[in-house]
Amino acid sequence: MLRWARAWRLPFGRPGPSCPSFPGVSVAPSGSGNGGGAEPRPLRLSYTLLDGEPARPALVFLHGLFGCKTNFNSIAKALAQQTGRRVLTVDARNHGDSPHSPDMSYEAMSQDLQDLLLQLGLAPCVLVGHSMGGKTAMLLALQRPELVERLIAVDISPMVTTSVSDFPTYMAAMRAVAIPAEVPRSRARKLADEQLSSVIKDVAVRQFLLTNLVEVDGRFVWRVNLDALAQHVDTIMAFPPRQDSYLGPTLFLLGANSRFVHPSHYPEIRRLFPRAQMQTVPNAGHWVHADRPQDFVAAIRGFLA
Repeated sequence: MLRWARAWRLPFGRPGPSCPSFPGVSVAPSGSGNGGGAEPRPLRLSYTLLDGEPARPALVFLHGLFGCKTNFNSIAKALAQQTGRRVLTVDARNHGDSPHSPDMSYEAMSQDLQDLLLQLGLAPCVLVGHSMGGKTAMLLALQRPELVERLIAVDISPMVTTSVSDFPTYMAAMRAVAIPAEVPRSRARKLADEQLSSVIKDVAVRQFLLTNLVEVDGRFVWRVNLDALAQHVDTIMAFPPRQDSYLGPTLFLLGANSRFVHPSHYPEIRRLFPRAQMQTVPNAGHWVHADRPQDFVAAIRGFLA
């Protein structure tokens, strides 16, 4: 029987059908950045944990840029029921119900997750990361391989992805949105969609971005920390240089219609992840889990087997 084992949110967090409906506006203390070679100070991330057999490695899902933990709700429930494992979904810093911080480095995001895994007693785990979450997962596996039983990187590689990503354009369009105060939510969402549509033509992408539009004290704002994301967009699109490799089983799960992972990336993938397998999901774009959820679940189950 599926049970919601534990969920931590900021005191004002409320779960919603797609992403939580209120922003995590806590700010990390000054000095939480990764400057001067100091270890990044971890943040207390928001998460949801589905119960399962403690003897088997848990599945841990990390969302991509502009996403949140509830992007994986139906997939997490399906895998918890089908595999009997614990399933953890996590909001990255500056996303969902997790606190905001000026630091958006992968080192900081990896440290956040390391602390959470150890706090919950979920190491070693099966780490599943999409896009930005996939880069966080890859770095954690390279830094602390003992915490990762196996790794799944979803439509991302340990390479710079600026040339194929429209995320900088999305950020600029989101920052330009202006909504009058005290308008109804339905009107606010329509206004925001109209303003985004001049730059972002894909309706599905706009709807995804609009899951981050929330009301705070009668004003509509973006729940993600756009200032930090925009300031560090080059860092998010890149990947920290690494010499060590992760020797555990690794799956790169790619969308057939996506351009994020190019064959020219394969040598670096093989260098860092010698046991890597490549699998392509037909009729899927960059958001593989949203485009083909059943195929996504089947691929994960096949890799676990």
